[in-house]
Amino acid sequence: MKPVSLKQIAKELGISITTVSKALNDYPDVSEKTRKKVKDLALKLDYSPNSFALGLRKNESKTLGLIIPDNVHYFFSSVIKGILEVAEKHDYLVIVMQSNEDYELEKKQVDLLISKGVAGILISLSNRTHIFDHLNKIINNGIPLLLFDKISKNVNCSKVFIDDRKSAYEAVSYLIKKGYKRIAHFRGDLNPQNSIDRFLGYKKALADNNIEFDPSLVYLCNNNSDFEDGYNSAKKLISDHQGNVDALFTVNDLLAIGAIKYFNQNNIKIPEQIALMGFSNWFMASVITPALTTVEQNGFEMGKKAADILFHEINCIRKGISYEPQKVVIPTELIFRESS
Repeated sequence: MKPVSLKQIAKELGISITTVSKALNDYPDVSEKTRKKVKDLALKLDYSPNSFALGLRKNESKTLGLIIPDNVHYFFSSVIKGILEVAEKHDYLVIVMQSNEDYELEKKQVDLLISKGVAGILISLSNRTHIFDHLNKIINNGIPLLLFDKISKNVNCSKVFIDDRKSAYEAVSYLIKKGYKRIAHFRGDLNPQNSIDRFLGYKKALADNNIEFDPSLVYLCNNNSDFEDGYNSAKKLISDHQGNVDALFTVNDLLAIGAIKYFNQNNIKIPEQIALMGFSNWFMASVITPALTTVEQNGFEMGKKAADILFHEINCIRKGISYEPQKVVIPTELIFRESS
């Protein structure tokens, strides 16, 4: 069934479409009697205004664009929930797109969102994003842009993220305080800032505790940093070091879960023979055996804060008020479980 239109209401009441529109929007030049007749019929016919068209007429889009690199990550689903909660309070729709860690696709999605006239855009960058002209294009079109989680320091816009270096430092320092000395690291791609910072936090924790950095203990998981990467890298780690490693810190939980599967299958006891520390606090981290010690990123709070800042900037633009880009660091915490 087609949605009821203004034209149908106007035809049934024998008045103009303009009068129907004015009556629904309480224009004073339409009589109270006519307004009541129009609203009663609209209610009876279950009329619903097209919010996108209404926004265009008012030069006020009620839509946000959101680009994430991958939707399988529990972390990103938490961020999306936070963003949607805030957007719903403002009666906004959110167009969610996935770049699949593909720079070219991310660029196309940005162009599409700009062409749709969205009021603001939130992006967590793909691992392959290394040029930022498409992000500056958003800003140059007068659309507020906010980067979250995977950000770039080279783009002048608001950013919401965690202190990846500090969080990794605290995670590895905890392992060292537990007595572990030969700590391997499964790192992500060389390009994303969060992967770089977690690696640097790992190195600094070793240095500050007088443990020599051994590059042979660092494994690059640059396919998808996923379960299979973790499983295969764990197999290689054990083959390379023959028991001469007592702990593992991974750039995300999925890598750690893949490693746990390999260790369990090969009767390598956790944490007696090797301890594990993940990063993100996925739901799976709490239900796998043994449960995974990890870093809580607070994705829901990140999403809410990101949306709050973006709406502030949207309102500033509509009121003609200038604003300064913000940088907000979301706190993390260690979640202690059986793997360490």
